Amino acid sequence: MTTTQAALERALQSLAPVHMELLNESHMHAVPPGSESHFKLVIVSQEFEGLNAVKRHQAVYRTLGDLMQQIHALALHTYSPAEWQARSAAPDSPACMGGSKADH
Repeated sequence: MTTTQAALERALQSLAPVHMELLNESHMHAVPPGSESHFKLVIVSQEFEGLNAVKRHQAVYRTLGDLMQQIHALALHTYSPAEWQARSAAPDSPACMGGSKADH
């Protein structure tokens, strides 16, 4: 596990997740090898019960605070336990449509 990823996971524990997957998807983008710039977060927490997607995302951003400045992108998939039980999987990430600045 990478340093940034570990810091993100530690911070997210304050949301008391019953399930959490934090995937470094940087390899799917035009970034240097070993980069920690693009992440996908699947998080299930009772804290999200009754909140809409915007409020859930705001809770994640608030929890991560200054750590958000260390990454370029964070795909959020936030669920209550009941939603996760009905779903049990998050959607796959799309292929990167961007390119490297070095390509231009």
